[in-house]
Amino acid sequence: MSEPAPEVQEPGSPDLHELFDRYATLRDTIQGLEAEREELGAIIKAALLEGHSAETDIYRAVLKRSRRVEYPLARFREVFGDAATLEVAGIDKKKAEALAKAGDLDPESLQALAEVKEVVSLVLVQKAGG
Repeated sequence: MSEPAPEVQEPGSPDLHELFDRYATLRDTIQGLEAEREELGAIIKAALLEGHSAETDIYRAVLKRSRRVEYPLARFREVFGDAATLEVAGIDKKKAEALAKAGDLDPESLQALAEVKEVVSLVLVQKAGG
C-alpha cells in the first residue's frame, strides 16, 4: 500500500519524478557495488585460502569458518519416507531435530544422515589503533 504524495511541496523541493529517479539511481549504484564486493570477496577469499594475506592501514582480512548441518533430500526420503520428507522439506534442521526429539524420527538415523557443510566467510577485522 503506497502512501499519497504530500499535497503541498515547498518551492525548490524535488517532485516525485525526481525523487524516484534518484531512488532508482541509488538502487542501481548499490546493486553494482554489491556485485563488485561479491566478486572481490571471492578473489580475496581464494587468495587467503592459498596462504596469502591482505590488510590495509585499518583492516586485516581473515577467514571465518563455520559449519552447518544439512540432510540430503533423497537420502532423507529413503530413510524416513515421503510423509516425514514433506513435513520437513521446507524447514531447516531444527524441525527435523525437533521431530527426532519428539520420537517421530529415529535420532540415530537422523544423526547418521547428517552432512556438515563448511562455509568460509571473509571478515574485516579492525586493527588495534586503527
